[in-house]
Amino acid sequence: MTALRLRIGILGLILLAGLAAPTATAAADTAPAPTVEEQRLDRAVPQEILRRSGFDTVAPDFTRALDRAHGYAQARRIVVREGSALWRRAVDRAQGRVAESERREALPWKDGGGRRAGLSRDDDRPLYWARLGMTRKVRTWEPGFGLSETQRAALLEELERTSRGRTDIRHPARAKGLKRILVTGFDPFTLDRDIRISNPSGAAALALDGTVIETADGPARVETAVFPVRWRDFADGAVERTLRPYLPEVDLFTTVSQGRAGRFDIERTNGAWRGGFPDNDTVSRTETVPVTDPASQPQWTTTTLPYAAITAAGTGRFPVYDHTEVTEIPAGGTDPVVRPDGPTPGSTARAGGGGNYLSNEIAYRATLLRDRLGLHDTLPGGHVHTPVLQFGSGNTDPATGTVTDPEFVRNRLDIIEQVRSIVTVAAEATFRK
Repeated sequence: MTALRLRIGILGLILLAGLAAPTATAAADTAPAPTVEEQRLDRAVPQEILRRSGFDTVAPDFTRALDRAHGYAQARRIVVREGSALWRRAVDRAQGRVAESERREALPWKDGGGRRAGLSRDDDRPLYWARLGMTRKVRTWEPGFGLSETQRAALLEELERTSRGRTDIRHPARAKGLKRILVTGFDPFTLDRDIRISNPSGAAALALDGTVIETADGPARVETAVFPVRWRDFADGAVERTLRPYLPEVDLFTTVSQGRAGRFDIERTNGAWRGGFPDNDTVSRTETVPVTDPASQPQWTTTTLPYAAITAAGTGRFPVYDHTEVTEIPAGGTDPVVRPDGPTPGSTARAGGGGNYLSNEIAYRATLLRDRLGLHDTLPGGHVHTPVLQFGSGNTDPATGTVTDPEFVRNRLDIIEQVRSIVTVAAEATFRK
């Protein structure tokens, strides 16, 4: 009888194990999955960028901190603290404030023996890839306490806000005598074409954040933020939430993105159209730019930057153009027409000066917000397109090329300094009025 009971007990355990297995599988099937953007993180190039910049410790340190959280409130505090710290670390790195423990970041792109060493400090990519490591952790995290999807989404939003500088904008009081300038940049994009890509607008944002530029009419402090290359964030109002508190308080603003090869463009006109090019999550959108109060939405908005002064000034080695071309469907027409001198009355937008991707959309949203706040005639603002950041002539193949080279670094540094010069010229032309 004892042996029989033992066999029955073992059989029962086997049956229980068999019943439990589908439950575990179901749990695994429903676990949150990383986004397309986050899945690129495990490839060799992002890991090399993180390692060579010293930012390879960011996601592991964040993971350990988050796993110690005992509830949502504590998790939120950790996310805010670590997201803010990532932004400040990236800005400090870009501006040469490197801790002794991170000196490898400041090394040249190759050491004396020709071996790979650190990345130059002007590189925007460590911030991008480190952030994705953090968002992937939050997205896939299964803590020991209950976490609703609403709470998870709120944690992700806090991480986006803090790690992009959106909560770090600190303009001085007017009593201090400093003018106030707001500049925005973008993440790298077209990563499936070349995962090594850097975005000089994001690099410029890191280099300029919190700096004071000297103009002929006095000093001005620059504050910056960086935006994602994702349609859904723009549809959800990320641009408006970021800029609305500050536009009434600043003296000048410009959104910046990467545009055409070999040239800067001051985009004269922005259009209310999304052209469908895939974003960093490989999502496409072809539609009118979605905004609040679409009934009053204009097809076009215009720059109020002093484009004539900017294009006439010698700001750097790249030429700067007053770019006026748009694509429209004329009033009463059905087919798109390219207009070199801007839109005609009553037309429907199909591309602004900056195209119909997110560069155009951030310019459209920022200038529409300016106008809806009643600031069109008093606040200079618009969009600057930088040159495409290019690798050296022997390093153009993504499959065999290195993640950096001397010409690549020189191009990025020159673009950053020319953005600084363009902002300075814009400020001088504005403030002396």
